[in-house]
Amino acid sequence: MYNDNLYLTPQDILDKEFKVDTKGYSMKEVDKFLDMVIRDYTSFTNIIKKLQIENRQLASDNDKLKAEYRKLKNMIDSANQAGGSAPNFNNVDLLKRISALEKIVYGKED
Repeated sequence: MYNDNLYLTPQDILDKEFKVDTKGYSMKEVDKFLDMVIRDYTSFTNIIKKLQIENRQLASDNDKLKAEYRKLKNMIDSANQAGGSAPNFNNVDLLKRISALEKIVYGKED
């Protein structure tokens, strides 16, 4: 995903050779700077990978919560159509649970 926008890898930076000219830059300074760039680049790559994994996990959790929300909503709708109450569950408890799920899934606040 993120690799589509990057031109260099940490290894590309490490392997880069610059031409030396009589009026060129200090090789030690360039190497020191590139070492810092490589460390940062590697850290950013690791952070991105970690965030992508976390994002997939959160999306999966979100899908599960939405499915549970739909299931509970259908149970309430069925109970309302059947005459107001069903023997296996309490409407008030279901409404509280749905409200809590809505807060989690949709970020709603009271």
